[in-house]
Amino acid sequence: MDRRTALLAPLVLGALGAAALSGCDDGSTSSAAGPSDGDGTTRYPLEITDCEATLAFDAAPERVVLLETAPVTILDGIGVLDTVVAKAGVFSPAYYRAQHFGDLAKRVAAIDVLSDDINGAGHLQINQEVVIAQSPDLVLGLPDGVTREGLSSAGAQVLVQNVYCDGAGAADWDDLFDEVRQYGRIFDRQQAADQLVSALDERVDTVREDASSRKRMSAAVLYPTVGGGPLYTYGAASMATPQLDAVGLDNVFASSSERVFEVSSEALIDADPDHLIVLHQDEGDGSDVLPELERTAGISDLAAVQGGRVRAQLFNFTEPASPLVVDGAERLAHWLSELHA
Repeated sequence: MDRRTALLAPLVLGALGAAALSGCDDGSTSSAAGPSDGDGTTRYPLEITDCEATLAFDAAPERVVLLETAPVTILDGIGVLDTVVAKAGVFSPAYYRAQHFGDLAKRVAAIDVLSDDINGAGHLQINQEVVIAQSPDLVLGLPDGVTREGLSSAGAQVLVQNVYCDGAGAADWDDLFDEVRQYGRIFDRQQAADQLVSALDERVDTVREDASSRKRMSAAVLYPTVGGGPLYTYGAASMATPQLDAVGLDNVFASSSERVFEVSSEALIDADPDHLIVLHQDEGDGSDVLPELERTAGISDLAAVQGGRVRAQLFNFTEPASPLVVDGAERLAHWLSELHA
């Protein structure tokens, strides 16, 4: 999978932030190594292996720049969102409307915006010098045009999600839990991270339990390029697969080891999924994205389309691994319960 495809998480990616688009092209996965005291506090220096890079922290980061949207709910969940000095991407308030997020939408909106320019494929457009001007010590996300080397020369390290590393393997809920715990180590918030993981794990278990009473069916998660262009779907390396599994759906493209890849209308018709989840980055309800899908040759004839079993979902509610994926699973579960009542 090439870098452009890996970053694609496209459909929604763009708006959702460069988060989904940012990626890493190394075969290693992300891990943290470093001792901690018995009370769970981090002892620095701390080393983190992130795709092809090794990050070294002498202390918790104090100036963070967000070049992707997904980390917001992790940072907030462990109590360090106030370290973010600037952001780039489209941070839809719709992500933060759940009661457990409190006034998060207001706090995110107050963060300075460096760029909200997203192209049709969902990629953030930003100049690296604009990022460097913020004097960050940690940058979250690696969109096109921004490099580890360029930021390192300015004293900033870059952290991207495991799922964006080539060869990360099939995704599961542990990817989310590991991501949260890694942030907890980096920011010396391990206890808060463990508490967040416990709460998320309990919510996933509830979704699974509720799904056990429904007939198991199939689905495909799609991302149509806005304005015309390739149609993408998500495979085993995407959080889409464990999310679908939790709500009682089988990903018809789970046999692919890739995270996201281009799919033809013929392949989609052959797979004939019972449901379609269409990712988007619209500020609205995603209704503008559905016509993009139906204009794709043959898609309107799918049984899922004819039967009204198509749902638009904001990108970060499915990809990449963040607490928002749990929110997305709960939303899908509610939709399915109503659809098949």
